[in-house]
Amino acid sequence: MPTPVSDLSSSISASRFVRACLRQPVDRTPVWFLRQAGRYMREYMEVRRHHSLIEICKRPDLAAEVTITAAEKLDVDAAIIFADLLLPLECMGLDFEFQAGEGPVIHRPLRDAASIEALSTNRASELAYVGEAIQKVVAHFKDRIGIIGFCGAPFTLASYMIEGGGSRNYIETKKLMYRQPGAWRKLLDKLVVVLREFAAQQVAAGADVLQIFDSWAGALSVPDYREFVLPATRTLVREVQAVGVPVIYFGVDTASLLPSMRETGADVLGLDWRTPLDRAWRDLDYACAAQGNLDPITLFADPELIRARVHHILDQAGGRPGHIFNLGHGIVPGTPVENVQAVVQFVREYGPPLAEARRG
Repeated sequence: MPTPVSDLSSSISASRFVRACLRQPVDRTPVWFLRQAGRYMREYMEVRRHHSLIEICKRPDLAAEVTITAAEKLDVDAAIIFADLLLPLECMGLDFEFQAGEGPVIHRPLRDAASIEALSTNRASELAYVGEAIQKVVAHFKDRIGIIGFCGAPFTLASYMIEGGGSRNYIETKKLMYRQPGAWRKLLDKLVVVLREFAAQQVAAGADVLQIFDSWAGALSVPDYREFVLPATRTLVREVQAVGVPVIYFGVDTASLLPSMRETGADVLGLDWRTPLDRAWRDLDYACAAQGNLDPITLFADPELIRARVHHILDQAGGRPGHIFNLGHGIVPGTPVENVQAVVQFVREYGPPLAEARRG
């Protein structure tokens, strides 16, 4: 039987990060960063000088190296495994590549029911290299920090598969949703089958928490999200939780969707920087933990402004159990590493996140 999420703090990790995901009291607010291993960091670029992004993902030694290096250099409370959202597409029979300046490109995008029917769902074992990388990271850190696995959400992966890459308006994705709802549901169902096995592999390898990235959900209206996306996403969240870890669910430009995203049952909702943390959390009735949400471009500011913004977000959290400090999206290239490190110190200098102490 899977371990109930409520028992996790005693069964797999007592880290402040996992405890915060479960809205349990912690000694200080945990902090980590989206895309904390990336092109802004010299050590990562040294690895990229000799290896492509996909090669790093598929070589557990390299994926573990860049994951560990970033977490140690920043001295954060969690390490997220270095991988790519689109890796499951390959084992479903949809090849992709990264083109310079263009991002990911899928050369045979899905546009009809027949192409969706042809997708495989029984090859998730081919993604075992991600679990092997997690094992190496776990062996390095022991239980010193939380280890995060991740996958893309059904809608976001489906949109890549249908559009053939990123998109501004998601015309092809919405056309398929509206005109072929049966095929759309079939696609999301197939993605859930693959993603739940992929997530289970990562948990078996030692991941303490699983983050589900719904990067493009902000392109949806509330009615479309609720009709076409919420059911499959809720199923995925519950099936990941059933293998014994908390789930973080994150999207960009999703302020209008947050109440509906809460209905997925995710333990933590990641907030982008467009919505004040206190307002968003209050509107969610504090029914889940909250992660976020400093604008990543703030990291180009002078240290005193960064400190003010960091402390403002912590003020908004109000010492309530369940806040994880993060950016509202990923660290961008060119960001000064010393400013990212400073954020960690600014969070720690703020003091214990005890609401009772602050009220007193």
